[in-house]
Amino acid sequence: MRTEYQKWLDAPNMDADLLEELKAMSNSDIEEAFYKDLTFGTGGMRGIIGAGTNRLNRFTIAKAVYSFGRFLLENDKKAKKKGVAIAHDNRHKSPDFAVVCVEVLAAMGIRSYLYDALRPTPVLSYAVRETGAVGGIMITASHNPPNYNGIKMYDEQGCQLVPSLADKVIKHFENVTDIFAVEQLPYATCEKKKLVKPLNVTLDDKYLTQVASIQLEPDIKKTVKIVFTPLHGTSRDIGVRALSENGYDVYPVKSQMTIDPDFKTVDSPNPENEAAFEQALKLGRQVDADLLIATDPDADRLGLMVKHQGEFVFLSGNQTGAIFIEYLLSTLKARNRLPQSGIIYNTVVSSELAKTIATAYGVKTGQTLTGFKFIGEQMQTLKDTDTTFLMGYEESYGYVFADFVRDKDAIQSMVMAAEIVNVLKAKNMTLIDYLESIYDTYGHYRDHLINKVHEGKAGQDLINAIMEHFRNSEPKRVLGNKLLAQEDYLRQVRIKDGKEVPLDFPKSNVLKFIFENDMWFVLRPSGTEPKLKIYLNVLGKTKTQAADMLEKLEAFIEAELETLEKEKGVNI
Repeated sequence: MRTEYQKWLDAPNMDADLLEELKAMSNSDIEEAFYKDLTFGTGGMRGIIGAGTNRLNRFTIAKAVYSFGRFLLENDKKAKKKGVAIAHDNRHKSPDFAVVCVEVLAAMGIRSYLYDALRPTPVLSYAVRETGAVGGIMITASHNPPNYNGIKMYDEQGCQLVPSLADKVIKHFENVTDIFAVEQLPYATCEKKKLVKPLNVTLDDKYLTQVASIQLEPDIKKTVKIVFTPLHGTSRDIGVRALSENGYDVYPVKSQMTIDPDFKTVDSPNPENEAAFEQALKLGRQVDADLLIATDPDADRLGLMVKHQGEFVFLSGNQTGAIFIEYLLSTLKARNRLPQSGIIYNTVVSSELAKTIATAYGVKTGQTLTGFKFIGEQMQTLKDTDTTFLMGYEESYGYVFADFVRDKDAIQSMVMAAEIVNVLKAKNMTLIDYLESIYDTYGHYRDHLINKVHEGKAGQDLINAIMEHFRNSEPKRVLGNKLLAQEDYLRQVRIKDGKEVPLDFPKSNVLKFIFENDMWFVLRPSGTEPKLKIYLNVLGKTKTQAADMLEKLEAFIEAELETLEKEKGVNI
């Protein structure tokens, strides 16, 4: 680490701000910044902005983009001509990093299509195919804290790179011996040589036309009031347009419509957290809104709060997914438009309720590992088949309805959510009434996500220890329910009755324990954040029983972690 640190300290082309940071580093700072290289996770490469190999800076970005460029040139002889679509979010250094992408690709002879200002991730996914690009790059750290940034890489279908492709990029990444020698063509020269072309609102217009096409009741009278917040992020313009141009009465949260990389008005810019709606709630009460909508900074995730009996109620990702699925399938069926061979995709950590609903309508459910790239990959496999893609969703507040985007899309999702609330209001119903009817019909499913944040090298070691503990000490019975199977996606096997059956999934450090009565829990280290995620799913005969079971299952997990804490002498 010291040797690498000294290389950075002595580098002749080191940025002044990075050099100042390097000189001020303590021994522990040096260890955290240099103990490893940033790695590619479920959403690309993401990390803290700063100096070092384990940080996001123009050198690590350039190394990643160079590796991506090498991959593109190897995979497509026309890569230089086709080019790469590039967009960025509102975070610190995002515009600068986007320019670095252009400059590195240009030095390799690859042209770029660069958005003239910040844009949502789904818009970038759309732009890849619309421009005929060979790939795409999105500079974003999604909903991470303000000191983070990242880079997502897309294939020619606008889908994030799946492991088989990402591995090829990683191979080139690992072969870069001198991070400071990655060539960059000055941006002015890129413009002069026509190696960069700006993208603007013209493409936005086309995208929004596609978004409008997902509506099932486009002509119904719009009577709902919607409060909208982009949480300072990329949907601030296009989100308002998507709602207002389709006839909805939109009230933007003005304090959060500004481009603010520090997210000063919110503790965490994550619509998965109810606290992110604080400003939206104030405005919602003032204007007597029916629906509150929040998107994360890169606008691929959607969070909802809905007015019910005079109060605003927060919905989980699985609850929103269930509402979307029931509305979509019931409406299509009522109009005799439900395909005979339709499919919905979700992930191995999504609620069982989704599959139960789909099965009732004769619709298949395909499951993938966590990471929307796997859903995007499946969308592509349906091309030229008789199977119709109907919807894809993750419990982490990500949804897509039409495959002109191959990633989760908060813009599509907000338009669909607005329609459902509007249709229900005409029937004197709310989303909560609708959700309760779903539970009454299909069963009282409940789910919960436990997040254990463990930062740095010590945190990663701890997460590894927890995973190994559960991998080697499977619980045989929980809450009176017998263990039916263990799915180990790292070993790619399903273990049932002592026998191992291969799992047809890519390798991933994920463990799933499946019990009687539709109860399960999953452990998964995040690929983009320093945390361990533990997903819980239960089914009760009543709402009360389901809530009680979920509480007891969470208590069981916490007790297991406490036991491990004592055994390992670590703080969990």
